[in-house]
Amino acid sequence: MSVDTAAIETVNQEFYAAIESGDLDKMTEVWAEDTADDQVSCVHPGWTLLAGRSEVLRSWALIMANTTYIQFVLTDVSTTVLGDVAVLTCVENILTAGEEGEASFAAGKVVASNVYIRTAQGWRLWMHHGSPVLQSDDDEEEDGELER
Repeated sequence: MSVDTAAIETVNQEFYAAIESGDLDKMTEVWAEDTADDQVSCVHPGWTLLAGRSEVLRSWALIMANTTYIQFVLTDVSTTVLGDVAVLTCVENILTAGEEGEASFAAGKVVASNVYIRTAQGWRLWMHHGSPVLQSDDDEEEDGELER
């Protein structure tokens, strides 16, 4: 693993840790600054495109404020570095508090693409795009059978 790949994967872990802990200060550190020509962007599963650092960070603040519990287990992590840009793809296996409160949980799966850029402060997140993986009841039953 290259030094860049290790640094990118560390920032990626910080990104998900910030979500899990509801740490907006850490989330702010992870994201790059907008440039004169371009803005950071984010697509949450089921949302439209958010552009601009303030809009993106506001969305995370809303998500964190309205999430009582969330945990990410990342699988299928793949990182490609192309000069000062890197693309990290992964599957987010997500466990959240269910609708009945803290006594219940809901699980989901999202495929994410995270684009990082090299800055004077190190690697920073430039774009996050999460796409939900829809599972039918048959898929869930098969998953359950595999776990037995």
